[in-house]
Amino acid sequence: MPDRSKTPSTLAQAVLRGLACKCPRCGQGKLFGGFLDVVPACNKCGLDYGFTDPGDGPAVFIILFAGFLVVFIALIIEVKYEPPYWLEALIAIPMVLAATLLPLRSAKSLLIALQYHHRAAEGQLVDRGPR
Repeated sequence: MPDRSKTPSTLAQAVLRGLACKCPRCGQGKLFGGFLDVVPACNKCGLDYGFTDPGDGPAVFIILFAGFLVVFIALIIEVKYEPPYWLEALIAIPMVLAATLLPLRSAKSLLIALQYHHRAAEGQLVDRGPR
C-alpha cells in the first residue's frame, strides 16, 4: 500500500484530482504518460503508482453510460426523421467513439484516485486456524 503520511485528502479532493488526471496524493503531478498509460510514480511528490489497479472498471462504466446515451439518441433520430441506415451509421459511429473515448481517461483517473483515497487493496486470505 502507498504511504499516506503526506496530505490526507477529502473525498471531494480525491474526486477533483481524479477528474483532473492528477496525482491522488499531491494533486499536482501527472498520472498518465500516454493516453491511458499510468506513469510509475508522481513527478512532484514521488508517490509510487504500483498500487493502482482499476482493471476494466472505467471501461464498463463508460460502455454502460455511452450505450444508453447513443441508443437513446439513435432512437429519437430514427423515430423523428427516419433517415436511411447508412446515414444512421454515419451519425452513430462518431457519436459512439466520442462517448466512449473522451471520458475514458478521466474515468480511469477517478477510479485510481478513489482507490487511493479509500485505501482499496486486493483481498487477502487470513489463516484463522482450527475452529
